[in-house]
Amino acid sequence: MKRLLKVLLILAVIGTAATLIGLAVAQHKGYVLVAYKGFRYESTLWATLALLAFLWLLFVVLRYLLRLVAVSGGVVNPWSRRNARRRARLASEQGLLDLAEGRWARALRHLKRAAEGDPQPLIYYLGAARAAQKIGQTEEAEQLLERALERQPQAELAIALAHAELQLDRGDSAAALETLKAVHERHPRHHQVLRQLLHVHEVRGDWAALVGLLPTLRKEKALPEGRLAELELRVWSARLHQAGEEGLNEGETALQPLTRAWQQLSSAQRNEPRLVLAFAEQLHRLGAEEEAEESVRGAIKRGYDEALVRFYGLLRGRDPARQLQTAEGWLKEHASDAALLLTLGRLCLRNRLWGKAREYFESSLSFRRDPETCAELARLLAQMGEVERSNQLFQEGLGLLDQRLPALPLPAEKIA
Repeated sequence: MKRLLKVLLILAVIGTAATLIGLAVAQHKGYVLVAYKGFRYESTLWATLALLAFLWLLFVVLRYLLRLVAVSGGVVNPWSRRNARRRARLASEQGLLDLAEGRWARALRHLKRAAEGDPQPLIYYLGAARAAQKIGQTEEAEQLLERALERQPQAELAIALAHAELQLDRGDSAAALETLKAVHERHPRHHQVLRQLLHVHEVRGDWAALVGLLPTLRKEKALPEGRLAELELRVWSARLHQAGEEGLNEGETALQPLTRAWQQLSSAQRNEPRLVLAFAEQLHRLGAEEEAEESVRGAIKRGYDEALVRFYGLLRGRDPARQLQTAEGWLKEHASDAALLLTLGRLCLRNRLWGKAREYFESSLSFRRDPETCAELARLLAQMGEVERSNQLFQEGLGLLDQRLPALPLPAEKIA
């Protein structure tokens, strides 16, 4: 009902306007004269206004038709700008899809086309370089990165990081390191640069370089705290192992590289059980049994650690009897620790206390079935003449080891 009233009102207004205009035309026709050189135009005012309105309407219609023709021509013409943008868009979509699905040759072709048709081509050049690398076209990958730098020089850092990643991917860690060193000089605090530099050093096994990088990683908070703490333990453990290797076959100076590496640690790190264990293992490896025993004993005194206790049973201190007495003192608070009972059994063997060693081994097995404990007790029982029981324990130990190994397919037929 409201809509009908609006329509009637509009019609009434239009009718009134038309009536007024008609009356105005009838009463005052007006006169228009336009003269210029030889040209002369004469007409009434209303006819002139009608002519101008017609010319304006004709201009609007012609402009619409021309635009329609241009648009339709762009759709049909394969070389039009509209179609060029459309082809670039389709190439980028297909290229990124091919890259994600591992169709490297197709990805390279599509992404190169997308890069040439896009004002911000970095992502396409990087993807194309990666695809080229995957199909062995190393020179093509390098050229694509150079082209990316020409087109978007402001993206120098991103391109350099991608370059180092490709170098590392093809096994050239030395070149990747050189690239990252150059980038690090210009961007010493950039987190991704630091993380990639860390990765390259790990790949190369350059633990000394990683030790030097750790303070920067911590200062710049380039890694989460938990991951950084784990990294520090892993790096320093590897560095101590490396220092132990450096001392092999060096005679009287064998301990010097290991000692220097150990002194580089902070006091808090020298109290870390995992690092104490790594240090003691290298002392043991270099023949410094007494020093290793003292280090482990002191660390356990500061804080009980099962891995250290287990290793303590493998060390020969200055006084084996006192070493056993010290370890037995830990039983007061850790009587059910299978690792401690294994260590006590081993120390009893060193002190030639055969019966006591057997008791400790059997007690350890009552808390945890362990292949090492089975082997130790089996070896002792064999010496004591209990061959059948010894063989049973050896078999059990092998079974426990087998459970720890990854499952492998067995041959269908018996091996001859």
